[in-house]
Amino acid sequence: MKRWLSRITLSLAGLLAATVLLVWLLWMPNAQEPPYQFVRTWGELGDGPGQFHDPTGIAVSDGEVFVSDARNGRIQVFSQLGEYRRGIGTPGDGPGQLGRPMNLAIHNGELYVADYWNDRISVFSLAGEFSRQMGESGSGPGQFNAPGGVAVAPDGSLYVADFYNQRIQYLKADGSFIRQWGRTGSIGIHASEFNYPTAVVLAADGGLIVADGYNDRIQMFTRNGEFLRKWGGPLGMNIHGPFAGWFATVTSVAVGPVGNLFVTDFYNHRLQKFDDRGQFLTAFGERGKGPGQFEYVSAVAVASDGTVFSTDLGNHRVMVFTQVGR
Repeated sequence: MKRWLSRITLSLAGLLAATVLLVWLLWMPNAQEPPYQFVRTWGELGDGPGQFHDPTGIAVSDGEVFVSDARNGRIQVFSQLGEYRRGIGTPGDGPGQLGRPMNLAIHNGELYVADYWNDRISVFSLAGEFSRQMGESGSGPGQFNAPGGVAVAPDGSLYVADFYNQRIQYLKADGSFIRQWGRTGSIGIHASEFNYPTAVVLAADGGLIVADGYNDRIQMFTRNGEFLRKWGGPLGMNIHGPFAGWFATVTSVAVGPVGNLFVTDFYNHRLQKFDDRGQFLTAFGERGKGPGQFEYVSAVAVASDGTVFSTDLGNHRVMVFTQVGR
């Protein structure tokens, strides 16, 4: 009897060890690229020029960096060295005013702002002149409940992460509804379902990439909504963790100059980099207040030369990184 029990115990131990090894090989990959190094930072808590209160979105264009200064209800514009240039928008709910600006997109010389509190997308020239706005509060087609991010296709059509409505909306350039992904108001963990989506961006091949925030994963679709793949922890099924390729809330995603993806891993206080099929490449950042450390990294943007810009929400600053050896 004792020999039989010993054999069962050894068999179970072997099975457990094999399972752990399989999980490690499949879902805890090693870095495939060199790490990134800290370059510079700017910003501090406040409401003056160059100061921030919860910076939550970032975009780069033509040598300038656009930052959503969320609690101050404005966008601030800087050189890539951190020199303050101008502000865009003022706090409020009127035309050209911002409630809580979130993730940003730049297209054809215009800045698109997902305005979380005002339930709309506001559009400005890059110089800061208000152009137009789209959307209103609600759960119907073309309406929003706290939009977190926006992406703009070459034809001007929009993809919007409609946070509390648990969906991605696809709209014409004038804001009229085309279709949606996800069931309005319904949380899900399966493919094409969402758990508070936070950001959207178009891949180099035109596909749609969604930061599925509280599902702790990335989902990829064709531009017409056909599901392609998902990743983040085992099977991309809302299992969070600190390991390579896993997430603890995804708040932003950016496409680099060669099509690689940079993802903000909010509660893990780091950025992760993947290829366009979700293979883990490298990660950088850790929790803290020092250079290269984050207190909740909230957004990421990548310049044409590969320089990475990120918003450090809890430390109220922007941080800049380049890859080692570049």
